[in-house]
Amino acid sequence: MNRSNPASMTIRRAGGAALSPAGISSTPFWFENLLDGGGDGDLAAIRADLAPGTITKWHSHPRGQLLYALSGVGLAQVCGGEVNELRAGDAVWFAPGEKHWHGASPHGTFAYLSVQLWQDGRNVDWLEQVEQRR
Repeated sequence: MNRSNPASMTIRRAGGAALSPAGISSTPFWFENLLDGGGDGDLAAIRADLAPGTITKWHSHPRGQLLYALSGVGLAQVCGGEVNELRAGDAVWFAPGEKHWHGASPHGTFAYLSVQLWQDGRNVDWLEQVEQRR
């Protein structure tokens, strides 16, 4: 993968949503790649739309992650911490290597924007399923 961020202004039109890869969440969700990247230091950004109760697996990001809540009610938890409710306009920073999960509340949808940097050919490390929410 030798992609990198665009070298000049680039417009990516809405409508390119796809289903998430198998095995990264409790159920598949719709997402749109907004910025792909691929080289060290490149940005990756997605918009995600999750159905009620959909949560990601535990995961971390080598260079951290900014999660910005767009709509609905979401949940987020770092390993060993409490589950936090997220609402539109909330921004969450997960530090590099910080094990966490995020997703939609059981009673409503959740949409968010996720931004992270690439390092060593990856921007996320997927881990195990979330067994129990605190």
